[in-house]
Amino acid sequence: MQKTIKTALGKVTGLEFENHLEFRGIKYAEAKRWEYPTIIEKWDEPLDATSFGACSFQRRGFEDDAVCNPFYHREFRLGQKFTYSEDCLFLNIYAPKKADKLPVLVYIHGGSFTGGSADEQHLNGTRYAENGIVFVSFNYRLNAFGFSAHSSLVKDGVCGNWGLADQETALVWVLRHIADFGGDPENVTLIGQSAGAMSVDIQLSNPKFRNAFRRAILMSGAGLQRIVAKPLEIEKVDKFWENIAEKAGVMSVECLKDVGPRTLFYAWSDACRENPLSMFYTLPVRDGRIVTKLGFTKKTIPAIPLIVGVTKNDMMQPALGMLAGSFTKAAVKNGSHCWLYHFDRDLPGDDKGAWHSADLPYAFGTLDVSWRPFEETDRRISEMMIDSFTSFVKTGNPNCDSMPNWACGSENALQIK
Repeated sequence: MQKTIKTALGKVTGLEFENHLEFRGIKYAEAKRWEYPTIIEKWDEPLDATSFGACSFQRRGFEDDAVCNPFYHREFRLGQKFTYSEDCLFLNIYAPKKADKLPVLVYIHGGSFTGGSADEQHLNGTRYAENGIVFVSFNYRLNAFGFSAHSSLVKDGVCGNWGLADQETALVWVLRHIADFGGDPENVTLIGQSAGAMSVDIQLSNPKFRNAFRRAILMSGAGLQRIVAKPLEIEKVDKFWENIAEKAGVMSVECLKDVGPRTLFYAWSDACRENPLSMFYTLPVRDGRIVTKLGFTKKTIPAIPLIVGVTKNDMMQPALGMLAGSFTKAAVKNGSHCWLYHFDRDLPGDDKGAWHSADLPYAFGTLDVSWRPFEETDRRISEMMIDSFTSFVKTGNPNCDSMPNWACGSENALQIK
C-alpha cells in the first residue's frame, strides 16, 4: 500500500507496511562529474519514493556480479537487480507510523570506497523502525567517480573526496528535513561498516558537523585512516591519475571529465590492478576542507558515546582488531564512553568463519533473506545486537536486558559468539 505525506520539500509518496513506512529513492542532491553536490531543497510535483534509486557505477555495473564478486553476491545480492548511474545521490527512510521527534540512525554503506549500495538485501531499517527509530541509508559516488584527485583539479585550495561531499550533503539533508518524517534532528546517531565506518569516522571530525551527532557505531574500520592509512596529500596521487588519463587515451586528467563512464572506470580499474599501492591512492585524500592534517587525528576523536566492532576473520586480521583496540583507547582518552565488541560467531553453512561483514545480517535482522542455515543461536545473537544498538541509539548506552553487562574500554571487549 502507498502512503503520501506532506513535507517542507513537497509531497512524497512511499510504501506503507504493517508497522512502518518506507520512502525509497529520495534524491537528496545533484552533481556533475568531479563537482561538489548541490542539495535538493524542493520538488514541484509529488515525489514517487516507492522504489530504490540508482547506485554509483562500479564493477558489478559493467560485469556479472555473480562472476566478479561471487562470495558477496551470494551473501548480499543474490536475486537482486540494480541500476547504475553517475546520477546516484538517493536516500531511503524507514520510519515508524505516526513518528514524532524520534531518534535517528543514519547508515553509511561500505565497499572499500569502490563498490556497494544502500539497498542490498541485508541492509534494511525495518527492525529499527519497529523499535521506534527513524532509519536512513543513502548512496554516494564511488571509485573513479567519487574519489579522484589531482593538482590540476584544485580550486580555491580544495579538491577531491566527491563521495565524502555526497555523504556530507546527505547528512545535511537529514539534519534539515528528517523532522518531516518523524525524526529528531538533534538526536542523530551515525553507523557505518568497513569504508562506511571509515566514512563515519571522517564525518565525525568534519568541521561542518561539530556537535551535530549524538553518538556513532563503527563496524570494521574505526581509525583505519585516522591512525594507520593516513590520507595522502593531493600531489601524492597525481602520477596515479595521470596514468589513468593515459590509459583512457586523453591528454590530461581534466579531460577525463568528458569520457564515457565505462572508459573512465576501466582506465581506473586497469591502473589499480597494475599498482600494488593502489589501495592508498583510492582512499579519501586530504582535500583541504573535510579532511585536513590537523583536523583528522587520534586527538580529534569527538567525546561522544561510541561502539566499535570487528569480526574474528575480518580483513587484515589481526591488524584490524588491534586497530579497533587502539581507536577505543584513544577515544576513551579523549573523554568518550567507547564500547568494543569482537564478533566471533562462525556463520553456519561453510568454513569461512566470521568473515568481513558477517555481523551485518545480525545487526539488521536480515538472517531470513540469506541462503545460510541459521540456527537459534544466530537468531538470539541478532536480537541481542539489535536490542543493544537500539538502546545505544536511544540512550547512549548499549546495555539492555539482552546485553546487561557490557563495560566500556578496550580491556572489556565483548565476545559475541
